[in-house]
Amino acid sequence: MTPTFSAGQRWLPRTFAAIALLALGACAPLEKQSPEYQAGRARVALPAGTWEDLGRSNEVIPLLPAGFEDNQIPLQTRAVGLRGAQKELLAVLLVQTNRTNYPREQVRWSAGCPLEMEVTVVDATKGSRVRADCLRVKHWLAGTKWLEKDQPGLAKWLGSHQIALAQPYTYVGYRYTTEGGALVVVDALVDHRLLRPKPRDNQEFLRSDQPAQWWSRELAQAARVSAGMMDGYLAIPPFPVPQTP
Repeated sequence: MTPTFSAGQRWLPRTFAAIALLALGACAPLEKQSPEYQAGRARVALPAGTWEDLGRSNEVIPLLPAGFEDNQIPLQTRAVGLRGAQKELLAVLLVQTNRTNYPREQVRWSAGCPLEMEVTVVDATKGSRVRADCLRVKHWLAGTKWLEKDQPGLAKWLGSHQIALAQPYTYVGYRYTTEGGALVVVDALVDHRLLRPKPRDNQEFLRSDQPAQWWSRELAQAARVSAGMMDGYLAIPPFPVPQTP
């Protein structure tokens, strides 16, 4: 015979089940949330670590013909820094993207993807004049002389904020634009200790740039995907070498 329950009896098993689930949830370890910062329309999710906000700024790119408000693209840049165990600065990351959603009918971007000695350059658009997908990696930097020549805006920003990486570092720059007006630019300065495991022999030394190459490609893919996301979600990939306590 099928058992029957009163309204109060039917409620009791569900209540006990709910209490049991809450108890299990309370016992489960909480996962540490990745820090997030807003950069224009993008949600920038950072890998685990002690990150700090280094400020944001608004910019406008004028388009041709000039003189019309609609012929401007409003942008925002967010800067963040990663601190090490001794409070030293291990990485600086700047993300620039649209302040608002697009699309536009057509935008022709003028910046190309120039080749340069001792810089790894990947132009996925094969020289397109209407969009950009440009990845540039300078593997060995100590000081700002190359930055002042190649990235004067970034070098000036670092100087104005009195920011310097004490150890040799790698520069990774990625620029992605579309005909519809989307733009994502990422500039990263990363301490070698996060990108290069200590080599144990000559073979490992010869392959020491591979982790940085992998990380830069993952960063470019994340930025590429971000441009197509409704909330601009941009997940910065974890660094190949974990931070030492």
